Parts: sequence; structure tokens; C-alpha cells
Amino acid sequence: MNATLGLSLAILFLMGVPIAVAIGLASVIGIEAHGRLPLLLVAQRMFTGIDSFPLMAIPLFILAGNLMSAGGISHRLVELAKSLVGGVQGGLACTCVLTCMLFASVSGSSVATTFAIGAILIPAMVRHNYPKPLAASIQASSAELGVLIPPSIPLILYGVATDTSVGQLFVAGLGPGLVVAGSLMVLVLAICRTRGIGKEDGRDRASPGAAFLAALPALLVPVVILGGIYSGVFTPTEASAAAVAAALIVGMGLYGELKLRDLPEILRKTVIATSAIMIIISAAALFSFLIARSGLPNEIAAWFREIFESRVAFLLAVNFLLLIVGMFIETSAAILVLAPILTPIAITYGVDPVHFGLIIVVNLALGMITPPLGVNLFAACAVANLPVEKIIPQLVWFVLTVFAALMVITYVPAITLAPVNFIFGG
Repeated sequence: MNATLGLSLAILFLMGVPIAVAIGLASVIGIEAHGRLPLLLVAQRMFTGIDSFPLMAIPLFILAGNLMSAGGISHRLVELAKSLVGGVQGGLACTCVLTCMLFASVSGSSVATTFAIGAILIPAMVRHNYPKPLAASIQASSAELGVLIPPSIPLILYGVATDTSVGQLFVAGLGPGLVVAGSLMVLVLAICRTRGIGKEDGRDRASPGAAFLAALPALLVPVVILGGIYSGVFTPTEASAAAVAAALIVGMGLYGELKLRDLPEILRKTVIATSAIMIIISAAALFSFLIARSGLPNEIAAWFREIFESRVAFLLAVNFLLLIVGMFIETSAAILVLAPILTPIAITYGVDPVHFGLIIVVNLALGMITPPLGVNLFAACAVANLPVEKIIPQLVWFVLTVFAALMVITYVPAITLAPVNFIFGG
């Protein structure tokens, strides 16, 4: 069955069949080729795959992100970040990184972050004489913080797929998110200094005090979410409902920019985005069940132990595998298919599953800015109205920088696990 599943999936991907359909069809072909499994298994396993309480957080976090975009929250976060870091040469580029980090603390999605923040900051950077391809590259790479800084939809998927605590994963995401954000800030400052860009970034900048007061209601949203999770007041799933409530209160009640007439369109976008993710999850659940039943994880584990004797070599091999996978396969599908296979193997090498989850997510986040299927890449190009080939030469330094940060995150587990041990004990 293994060969049939793998070959079918590869052929369907090469034919350009949508991800969810390709995974589902490959699973059906595998069942038929096996001959001893009923087709009733398809409906049963696909339903079981989405019958999970933690998955309820996904539509609610998507909705919260959409409400933030429409409610004026993203604009005030931009102004706050600009007041804090915008006064130096290259400060506007740093503003992009910092704002994406702040917005990620509610949206949980890198694509939502790209559109919400890019629509404001890419034109602003262009007005300040940043080359448009560079501005789009900064936005695309910064937006990947949307899947690292909690709450993160990919971390929820990893937790569900591997039976790992989503709350611990959220806490663990803080360190890697800060490492990637700090690395990107250093890079953009160096680029601006060497190229003489961004010398007037401090122009039209509000005072930090005024910007903070204006953004205070917006800042309360991530405080409510993350504070509630870390203090144990509510679970990550319950936090998603709190995020929606907070975004509605701030957008409609405090800022007054979110109107009742806006809600149908916001809900429509949320339903479309949620449906796409849930279809992938259900198809991947069926595929993962067949893979587990075939014994492939045990075979791969034995092969890994035979080839890679040390944890260092194993993690390096996994990083390169995931980098390649991330370039060609959508993040949700990659996590749901590969995480149940690779995580048990990582545990045999003494790798903590929470740490390994962040390694997987950071890897796949890097795939979001690499061709041919980098979703952030295409989203940033759409916002900047640029063809993809124009942005790629500028993007190389950002990819290398995130890869360097990935190596640090991989081989210094304390970055990931120290906050978890502090909050949860260990």
C-alpha cells in the first residue's frame, strides 16, 4: 500500500490537482489497491479527523484576524510600531517586522498578516523610496511570524496531529518567533545602511506616548488571549472565542470602524478560509491513518536510526527534508501528513515533541516565502502588484537569514523549551 499511496500522491501533485483532492484521491486509490479495506473507511476517517475540540480554534482565530483587519486595529498597531522603531534609518522596515509580530499575536495566519499589514506598509515603504521588490520581500518574510507567534494555526494542527499540548506549543512559539523577528530586524537595518535606504523613515512619526494610547485597546486583544492561556484561565480553544469577542468590542465599540454591514463579508471570508483548511485536515486524517496502518512510520524510523546515528545528524536531515517539502506542499497538509510520522522518530532520538513541533513549523514557514508555492510570496506580490520574478533576487538574503535562525532554534532547544518549563514546570 505504501508504494501505491506515495506514487498516487506524487502523480496527482504533478498534475496540479488541488491539495485536499490529491490527498483524498490517493487515499481512495490506496484502499482500492489494498483490497481488504472497506470504502466506508473514507467517510469515517475524514469525519473523525475534524471531530476534534482543539480544531474549533481555527475558524475563530481566522474570524478574529479578519475582524482586526476591518476594525482599524492593524492600522494602530502599525503606528505604534512606527513610533517605537521608526526613528532610525531603516526604521520603517523594522516597523513592518514588529507590526507583523504584534498582529500575529491574534491572527494566527501568515497570509492574513501579509494582506492586513502589507496593504498599509508596502505603499508606505515605497513612498519612503524603498524599492518595491525590497518592500514586498520585507513584508513576505515578516509575515511568516504569523505562524510562529502564538496563537498559530499550524501549531494547533501539529498539536492535534501528534497529541501534543497546544497550550505548551503556544508558549514554546514565543522564543523562536522572537529569534526570527530579531534576525529579520538586523538584516533590514544592515540592508538599509549599506544601500542608503530609509534615511527619512522618522518623518510623520507620532510620539510613542500618543501612539501607545491610540493602540492601547488594540493591544488589549493579544493581552487577553495570551494572558488567559498562560495564566490557565482558559484553553487555547476558548481563547479563540475570547479573541473574537475582544476584536468585536475594540473594532465596533472603542474604535467604531467596524460596522454591522461589514460582518457578512467578513464571515464569508472566514467560512471560505476555514473550509479550505478543514477539507485538507479531513483528507490528511484518512491518509495518515492508512500510512500508520501500513507500518511505514516504523520502517522510516528503522531507516533513520540506521543512517543517522546522532540527534544532530537526524535534525539536520529533517530540516533539509522539510525545507524541500515546504517549497512544494501546502503547510497544513505537510504538517498533518508528516508530523505523525516524524515526531515518534524524533522522540526516539531524545527530541522533545514540543521542540520538534516548532522545528517543523519554522521550516514550513520558510517554505511560505520560497518558490514555487510560497503563499506569502504570492500574497506580497499581489499587494505590491509585482510579478514574482521581480522579488526573488531581493528575497535571497531573507531566506538565508531565516534559515540561520532555524539552525539556532533547532540546536538550542532552550529557546523553545525554557518558557514552557517555566510556566508549566519541567
